[in-house]
Amino acid sequence: MCPIDMNTTDRPTALITGGSKGIGFELAKQFSRHEHDIVLVARNKTDLRIAAEELEKNYGCSVTVFSLDLAMDDAPAELFRLVEESGIRVDVLVNNAGSGEYGLFALGEPVSQSRMLQLNIMSLTALTRLFLPGMIERGSGRILNIASIVAYFSGGPNWASYVASKHYVLAFTKGLSQELSESGVAVTALCPGPTATNFAGQAGAGGTRVYHWIPQVSPSRVARAGYLAVMSGRTVAVPGLINKIFAFLGELPPRVIAQTVFSFLSKETAALKAAKS
Repeated sequence: MCPIDMNTTDRPTALITGGSKGIGFELAKQFSRHEHDIVLVARNKTDLRIAAEELEKNYGCSVTVFSLDLAMDDAPAELFRLVEESGIRVDVLVNNAGSGEYGLFALGEPVSQSRMLQLNIMSLTALTRLFLPGMIERGSGRILNIASIVAYFSGGPNWASYVASKHYVLAFTKGLSQELSESGVAVTALCPGPTATNFAGQAGAGGTRVYHWIPQVSPSRVARAGYLAVMSGRTVAVPGLINKIFAFLGELPPRVIAQTVFSFLSKETAALKAAKS
Protein backbone atom coordinates (compact mmCIF):
# COMPACT_ATOMS: atom_id res chain seq x y z
CA MET A 1 0.00 0.00 0.00
CA CYS A 2 1.27 3.49 -0.79
CA PRO A 3 1.99 5.94 2.04
CA ILE A 4 -1.05 7.92 3.14
CA ASP A 5 -0.76 11.71 3.42
CA MET A 6 -1.15 12.78 7.04
CA ASN A 7 -2.66 16.09 5.85
CA THR A 8 -0.91 18.16 8.51
CA THR A 9 0.76 21.53 8.08
CA ASP A 10 2.54 21.42 11.44
CA ARG A 11 4.50 18.70 13.20
CA PRO A 12 2.40 15.56 13.74
CA THR A 13 2.26 13.99 17.19
CA ALA A 14 2.77 10.33 18.09
CA LEU A 15 1.37 9.04 21.39
CA ILE A 16 3.20 5.96 22.62
CA THR A 17 2.06 3.90 25.59
CA GLY A 18 4.77 2.07 27.49
CA GLY A 19 7.07 4.55 25.80
CA SER A 20 9.79 5.06 28.39
CA LYS A 21 11.73 1.83 27.76
CA GLY A 22 12.25 -1.07 25.37
CA ILE A 23 10.43 -1.21 22.06
CA GLY A 24 8.24 1.73 23.05
CA PHE A 25 11.19 4.04 23.62
CA GLU A 26 12.84 2.90 20.39
CA LEU A 27 9.60 3.69 18.58
CA ALA A 28 9.65 7.13 20.17
CA LYS A 29 13.13 7.62 18.71
CA GLN A 30 11.92 6.58 15.27
CA PHE A 31 9.06 9.05 15.27
CA SER A 32 11.23 11.79 16.78
CA ARG A 33 13.89 11.55 14.10
CA HIS A 34 11.12 11.69 11.51
CA GLU A 35 9.94 15.06 12.83
CA HIS A 36 7.11 14.02 15.12
CA ASP A 37 6.42 15.49 18.52
CA ILE A 38 5.91 12.84 21.17
CA VAL A 39 3.53 11.96 23.99
CA LEU A 40 4.93 9.28 26.29
CA VAL A 41 2.73 7.30 28.67
CA ALA A 42 4.08 4.98 31.37
CA ARG A 43 3.80 4.37 35.10
CA ASN A 44 7.26 5.39 36.30
CA LYS A 45 7.71 9.17 36.45
CA THR A 46 11.50 8.97 36.66
CA ASP A 47 11.75 6.76 33.57
CA LEU A 48 9.43 9.13 31.72
CA ARG A 49 11.51 12.16 32.61
CA ILE A 50 14.76 10.51 31.54
CA ALA A 51 13.25 9.33 28.25
CA ALA A 52 11.75 12.75 27.51
CA GLU A 53 15.02 14.55 28.19
CA GLU A 54 16.92 12.24 25.86
CA LEU A 55 14.42 12.65 23.04
CA GLU A 56 14.32 16.43 23.34
CA LYS A 57 18.10 16.68 23.50
CA ASN A 58 18.87 14.34 20.61
CA TYR A 59 16.01 15.11 18.22
CA GLY A 60 14.75 18.57 19.11
CA CYS A 61 11.15 17.42 19.43
CA SER A 62 8.55 18.45 21.97
CA VAL A 63 7.77 15.70 24.48
CA THR A 64 4.75 15.54 26.78
CA VAL A 65 4.58 12.85 29.45
CA PHE A 66 1.67 11.36 31.38
CA SER A 67 2.22 8.99 34.29
CA LEU A 68 -0.65 6.51 34.28
CA ASP A 69 -1.20 2.83 35.00
CA LEU A 70 -3.07 1.66 31.92
CA ALA A 71 -3.98 -1.60 33.66
CA MET A 72 -6.55 0.41 35.64
CA ASP A 73 -10.10 0.40 34.28
CA ASP A 74 -10.47 4.18 34.05
CA ALA A 75 -6.94 4.95 32.78
CA PRO A 76 -7.70 5.08 29.02
CA ALA A 77 -10.50 7.61 29.54
CA GLU A 78 -8.30 9.63 31.88
CA LEU A 79 -5.48 9.68 29.35
CA PHE A 80 -7.83 10.81 26.59
CA ARG A 81 -9.13 13.59 28.84
CA LEU A 82 -5.61 14.78 29.67
CA VAL A 83 -4.60 14.82 26.02
CA GLU A 84 -7.73 16.73 25.04
CA GLU A 85 -7.22 19.28 27.82
CA SER A 86 -3.62 19.77 26.68
CA GLY A 87 -4.80 20.65 23.19
CA ILE A 88 -2.74 17.86 21.62
CA ARG A 89 -3.88 16.33 18.34
CA VAL A 90 -2.81 12.69 18.19
CA ASP A 91 -1.88 11.76 14.63
CA VAL A 92 -0.28 8.42 15.51
CA LEU A 93 -1.41 6.15 18.35
CA VAL A 94 1.05 3.44 19.36
CA ASN A 95 -0.51 0.84 21.66
CA ASN A 96 2.74 -0.60 22.97
CA ALA A 97 2.04 -1.04 26.69
CA GLY A 98 1.62 -4.69 27.59
CA SER A 99 2.77 -7.45 29.89
CA GLY A 100 3.17 -11.22 29.96
CA GLU A 101 3.07 -13.96 32.55
CA TYR A 102 4.82 -17.30 32.11
CA GLY A 103 3.63 -20.45 33.84
CA LEU A 104 0.68 -22.78 34.26
CA PHE A 105 -2.59 -20.85 34.16
CA ALA A 106 -4.07 -22.70 37.16
CA LEU A 107 -1.12 -21.66 39.31
CA GLY A 108 -0.96 -18.05 38.20
CA GLU A 109 -1.77 -15.07 40.40
CA PRO A 110 -5.36 -14.05 39.51
CA VAL A 111 -4.77 -10.33 40.07
CA SER A 112 -1.68 -10.37 37.88
CA GLN A 113 -3.50 -12.28 35.15
CA SER A 114 -6.40 -9.82 35.23
CA ARG A 115 -4.03 -6.85 34.99
CA MET A 116 -2.31 -8.41 31.99
CA LEU A 117 -5.58 -8.94 30.14
CA GLN A 118 -6.77 -5.45 31.05
CA LEU A 119 -3.56 -3.96 29.67
CA ASN A 120 -3.11 -6.16 26.60
CA ILE A 121 -6.73 -6.20 25.46
CA MET A 122 -9.09 -3.78 27.18
CA SER A 123 -6.81 -0.76 27.42
CA LEU A 124 -5.59 -1.16 23.84
CA THR A 125 -9.16 -1.44 22.58
CA ALA A 126 -10.40 1.50 24.64
CA LEU A 127 -7.61 3.82 23.52
CA THR A 128 -8.21 2.88 19.90
CA ARG A 129 -11.92 3.61 20.29
CA LEU A 130 -11.22 6.98 21.94
CA PHE A 131 -8.64 8.34 19.50
CA LEU A 132 -9.91 6.79 16.25
CA PRO A 133 -12.97 9.02 15.63
CA GLY A 134 -10.82 12.15 15.50
CA MET A 135 -8.54 10.53 12.95
CA ILE A 136 -11.49 9.47 10.81
CA GLU A 137 -12.94 12.98 10.99
CA ARG A 138 -9.62 14.45 9.81
CA GLY A 139 -9.25 11.80 7.13
CA SER A 140 -5.76 10.82 8.28
CA GLY A 141 -4.00 8.96 11.08
CA ARG A 142 -2.07 5.90 12.08
CA ILE A 143 -2.53 3.26 14.79
CA LEU A 144 0.23 0.78 15.61
CA ASN A 145 -0.74 -2.14 17.85
CA ILE A 146 2.09 -4.21 19.31
CA ALA A 147 1.08 -7.84 19.07
CA SER A 148 3.61 -10.71 19.07
CA ILE A 149 4.73 -13.59 16.91
CA VAL A 150 2.78 -15.84 19.31
CA ALA A 151 -0.40 -14.30 17.90
CA TYR A 152 0.00 -16.67 14.95
CA PHE A 153 -0.37 -19.72 17.22
CA SER A 154 -3.85 -20.98 18.08
CA GLY A 155 -2.78 -21.67 21.65
CA GLY A 156 0.32 -21.70 23.80
CA PRO A 157 0.94 -23.83 26.92
CA ASN A 158 2.60 -21.96 29.79
CA TRP A 159 1.50 -18.74 28.07
CA ALA A 160 -2.22 -19.49 27.71
CA SER A 161 -3.62 -16.06 28.60
CA TYR A 162 -0.78 -14.11 27.00
CA VAL A 163 -1.02 -15.94 23.67
CA ALA A 164 -4.79 -15.46 23.66
CA SER A 165 -4.40 -11.74 24.33
CA LYS A 166 -1.95 -11.26 21.47
CA HIS A 167 -4.12 -13.35 19.14
CA TYR A 168 -6.87 -10.86 19.92
CA VAL A 169 -4.63 -7.90 19.06
CA LEU A 170 -3.76 -9.37 15.67
CA ALA A 171 -7.35 -10.33 14.83
CA PHE A 172 -8.68 -6.97 16.03
CA THR A 173 -6.13 -5.11 13.92
CA LYS A 174 -6.88 -7.11 10.78
CA GLY A 175 -10.61 -6.56 11.10
CA LEU A 176 -10.25 -2.87 11.90
CA SER A 177 -7.89 -2.40 8.97
CA GLN A 178 -10.60 -3.59 6.60
CA GLU A 179 -13.17 -1.27 8.19
CA LEU A 180 -10.82 1.71 7.70
CA SER A 181 -9.71 0.89 4.16
CA GLU A 182 -11.30 4.01 2.66
CA SER A 183 -10.97 6.36 5.64
CA GLY A 184 -7.41 7.65 5.24
CA VAL A 185 -6.53 5.98 8.56
CA ALA A 186 -4.27 2.91 8.64
CA VAL A 187 -3.88 0.41 11.47
CA THR A 188 -0.95 -1.98 11.77
CA ALA A 189 -0.08 -4.95 13.99
CA LEU A 190 3.61 -5.37 14.77
CA CYS A 191 4.43 -8.99 15.62
CA PRO A 192 7.95 -9.26 17.06
CA GLY A 193 9.52 -12.46 18.31
CA PRO A 194 12.08 -12.71 21.13
CA THR A 195 13.48 -9.21 21.60
CA ALA A 196 16.41 -8.00 23.69
CA THR A 197 14.35 -6.20 26.33
CA ASN A 198 13.48 -6.94 29.95
CA PHE A 199 10.18 -8.61 28.96
CA ALA A 200 11.34 -12.22 29.48
CA GLY A 201 12.71 -11.47 32.94
CA GLN A 202 9.59 -9.63 34.04
CA ALA A 203 7.37 -12.42 32.71
CA GLY A 204 9.44 -15.11 34.43
CA ALA A 205 10.42 -16.73 31.13
CA GLY A 206 14.13 -15.96 30.99
CA GLY A 207 15.05 -19.61 31.50
CA THR A 208 12.94 -21.03 28.68
CA ARG A 209 14.35 -22.62 25.55
CA VAL A 210 13.02 -19.94 23.25
CA TYR A 211 15.01 -17.21 25.01
CA HIS A 212 18.16 -19.35 25.11
CA TRP A 213 18.04 -20.89 21.64
CA ILE A 214 16.37 -18.29 19.40
CA PRO A 215 18.45 -15.18 18.56
CA GLN A 216 16.89 -12.08 20.07
CA VAL A 217 16.29 -9.10 17.80
CA SER A 218 17.31 -5.65 19.00
CA PRO A 219 14.42 -3.37 20.02
CA SER A 220 15.71 -0.70 17.63
CA ARG A 221 15.35 -3.10 14.69
CA VAL A 222 11.84 -4.05 15.80
CA ALA A 223 10.92 -0.38 16.16
CA ARG A 224 12.21 0.52 12.72
CA ALA A 225 10.17 -2.30 11.18
CA GLY A 226 7.10 -1.07 13.03
CA TYR A 227 7.62 2.54 12.00
CA LEU A 228 8.08 1.70 8.33
CA ALA A 229 5.05 -0.60 8.35
CA VAL A 230 2.61 1.77 10.00
CA MET A 231 3.67 4.80 7.99
CA SER A 232 3.34 2.89 4.72
CA GLY A 233 -0.10 1.61 5.70
CA ARG A 234 0.70 -2.10 5.99
CA THR A 235 -1.68 -4.15 8.11
CA VAL A 236 0.88 -6.58 9.59
CA ALA A 237 4.64 -6.47 10.12
CA VAL A 238 6.75 -9.44 11.25
CA PRO A 239 10.39 -8.38 11.73
CA GLY A 240 13.13 -10.98 11.15
CA LEU A 241 13.40 -14.09 8.98
CA ILE A 242 13.07 -16.57 11.86
CA ASN A 243 9.91 -14.85 13.04
CA LYS A 244 8.45 -14.93 9.54
CA ILE A 245 9.07 -18.69 9.51
CA PHE A 246 7.30 -19.04 12.87
CA ALA A 247 4.38 -17.00 11.56
CA PHE A 248 4.14 -19.30 8.56
CA LEU A 249 4.29 -22.41 10.76
CA GLY A 250 1.64 -20.99 13.08
CA GLU A 251 -0.90 -20.79 10.27
CA LEU A 252 0.12 -24.01 8.52
CA PRO A 253 -2.32 -26.94 8.93
CA PRO A 254 -2.46 -29.11 10.89
CA ARG A 255 -2.18 -26.64 13.75
CA VAL A 256 -1.02 -29.39 16.11
CA ILE A 257 2.45 -29.18 14.55
CA ALA A 258 2.84 -25.52 15.45
CA GLN A 259 1.46 -26.11 18.93
CA THR A 260 3.95 -28.93 19.51
CA VAL A 261 6.82 -26.65 18.49
CA PHE A 262 5.50 -23.89 20.75
CA SER A 263 5.15 -26.27 23.69
CA PHE A 264 8.73 -27.50 23.23
CA LEU A 265 10.24 -24.02 23.05
CA SER A 266 8.23 -22.70 25.98
CA LYS A 267 9.67 -25.23 28.41
CA GLU A 268 12.54 -24.42 30.74
CA THR A 269 16.04 -25.45 29.72
CA ALA A 270 17.59 -28.56 31.26
CA ALA A 271 20.18 -26.39 33.02
CA LEU A 272 17.51 -24.33 34.74
CA LYS A 273 15.57 -27.43 35.76
CA ALA A 274 18.73 -28.92 37.25
CA ALA A 275 19.45 -25.72 39.15
CA LYS A 276 15.96 -25.78 40.67
CA SER A 277 16.14 -29.43 41.72
